[in-house]
Amino acid sequence: MNIKIIGALSALVLLSACAEKKTETAAATGTGTAAAPSIVPGSEEDLAKNVGDRVFFDFDKSVLKTDEKATLDRQSAWLAKYPNVNVQVAGNCDERGTEEYNIALGQRRANAARDYLVAKGTAATRITTISYGKDRPQPDALCHDESCWSKNRNAITSVK
Repeated sequence: MNIKIIGALSALVLLSACAEKKTETAAATGTGTAAAPSIVPGSEEDLAKNVGDRVFFDFDKSVLKTDEKATLDRQSAWLAKYPNVNVQVAGNCDERGTEEYNIALGQRRANAARDYLVAKGTAATRITTISYGKDRPQPDALCHDESCWSKNRNAITSVK
């Protein structure tokens, strides 16, 4: 009889060890807060992550490419959704060319993005522009070849 009791207890221990223990979390029950902080609507992080904050240009150009206009279309819709948000468009260049030339080219790029947003309905008074020329390269684009230069030829929209 002792063998039967020991066998039954062993089986019970084995079954309880294999059983999946369910635990309720705040996310599963809908209570509490999520583990990761959410992005604040209308913030710079919202613009960058959910809309896209930059458009890119070809070498020595300030004309918007067709595929980059899609990003500005999303920015325009985002700005319409948040009418109290003002932005700054910063024009940037790669490292080639003189400082003076790149400041002027960066300004043309910033103006091209601003003018597109204004044409799509954003009030011009909500948008300022600045050119950094080649003085603010992207942190992930510090090499001296096309892979980096193409990342630095941009206009970046940021919440002011």
